[in-house]
Amino acid sequence: MYPIERSSPRLCLRELDPADTEDVLAIYGSPKATEHLSFEPRTRSQVAEVIARSVALAAAEARSEYALAVVQRDLGKLIGFGRLALDPHQVRGATVGFALRPDMWGLGYGLEAVNLLLAVGFIDLGLHRIWGARSPLNHASARTLAAAGMVEEGTIREHVFKAGEWRDSVVHGIIFREWRERNPDA
Repeated sequence: MYPIERSSPRLCLRELDPADTEDVLAIYGSPKATEHLSFEPRTRSQVAEVIARSVALAAAEARSEYALAVVQRDLGKLIGFGRLALDPHQVRGATVGFALRPDMWGLGYGLEAVNLLLAVGFIDLGLHRIWGARSPLNHASARTLAAAGMVEEGTIREHVFKAGEWRDSVVHGIIFREWRERNPDA
């Protein structure tokens, strides 16, 4: 499915564009923004490669990944990055992830972005289950995922290798019927 566009009162999701490189770099290049992510801060050229790959995958006939810009509607400014990746090991399942610029934290944009990503997954893509993994120390993400209706399901031990150490990941998931109960008008 291309292009993906979905909006809420303050945000919209849209396809990434090479012109988004500097805005994505403000997230993926930031030590603060990537502290709990699965990778170290990226360089401008690495971010440009991520975006180029995302643009190419968006055009694929059998699309398996949806990397999307999270944009403030009133300003048209990219403030985050969201991703749904179809899970090859689960029929009609996908993983979800998101990251925001640190100056946008604590304003409710994370919950709004996750809700939009879940709507894309369940409404636009017809998924049955969506799950995501977070750092055990990322308590803000835990609150956001719980507020979106995602249930903490368990821990994947020593799942991520970052900064020379293995780190666990805490898994949260939601099933379509659970999401539908929370969003009957969607």
